[in-house]
Amino acid sequence: MPTLVYSHPTSLAHQTPDGHPERIDRIRAVHQVISSPLFKPLVHREAPLGTGEQIIRAHTEEHYQRLLAAAPEVGFEYLDSDTVMSAGTLPAVLRAVGGACAAVDAVMKGDGENAFVAMRPPGHHAEHNRAMGFCFFNQAAIAALHARAKHGAQRVAVIDFDVHHGNGTQDIFWSDENLFYGSTHQMPLYPGTGSRSETGVGNIFNAPLKAGDGGVEFREAMNSVILPALNLFEPELLIISAGFDAHVRDPLGSLELVEEDFAWATLQLMEIADTHCDGKIVSVLEGGYDLQGLAGGVGVHLQTLMHGSAFMDGMEEQEEDDNE
Repeated sequence: MPTLVYSHPTSLAHQTPDGHPERIDRIRAVHQVISSPLFKPLVHREAPLGTGEQIIRAHTEEHYQRLLAAAPEVGFEYLDSDTVMSAGTLPAVLRAVGGACAAVDAVMKGDGENAFVAMRPPGHHAEHNRAMGFCFFNQAAIAALHARAKHGAQRVAVIDFDVHHGNGTQDIFWSDENLFYGSTHQMPLYPGTGSRSETGVGNIFNAPLKAGDGGVEFREAMNSVILPALNLFEPELLIISAGFDAHVRDPLGSLELVEEDFAWATLQLMEIADTHCDGKIVSVLEGGYDLQGLAGGVGVHLQTLMHGSAFMDGMEEQEEDDNE
């Protein structure tokens, strides 16, 4: 089955002030990657508008209505110092939500084995009742609860390898033992959450890394904390909060991951998904603020989703050739 990609031009309409790291060029870089000949086998679909019904499974009605009311017709509306709405923000956010839910629908129905939602802004900092950290609604959490409501999936997992901890997903999942959240992230760093002691009802697994950690430490955190717990959880659907700001080039973090690390993590998650849920994965774009690092990360993530271990084997062979 093909890998699906959900996108929509409204991602280009969410404007931020000059100098803001969550800028339109991010999605342009992603689109440039997926339009290259390497990605011709991808099946492209338009992200539909998300609905209030989908959103309020993860967020309060108050939060939903507050964002609807805050959307400006011109200029910028600051929800906090980092989180800014323009006239194009609400359409982009609703399409990001709709794309994540449509990707769940397609994967659960067997239209594709996995899917990538190439939309901005990101979502994993958006809490039950608060927008923050460039995020308005939490696409990954909304998608997980959509899978439960519409497809009867009881156990849904979100794995997050963004450099920042997904406090919003953790907040929404905190008290539900059938929702799993696992995160690698730099600590200390924004938003200040994500310690190992934050465990919810035994369903939250944080594996913080320190500034300067690279692939060795990242893989150890995944292998010792995240992957064993995920395997025991036996998810019926796996959602990836795919942030690429842990890349060594990224200006907002100090981890030192490279493309091979993102490909490796993707393959490990695919293997667990193959074991427990027939490979069902929905990946949602989160952070990544160096355009070259973002493009490289998205490229290997998608190629791994498309080709699995064959792509990783090719990467390793190329690395061996380069070292000779």
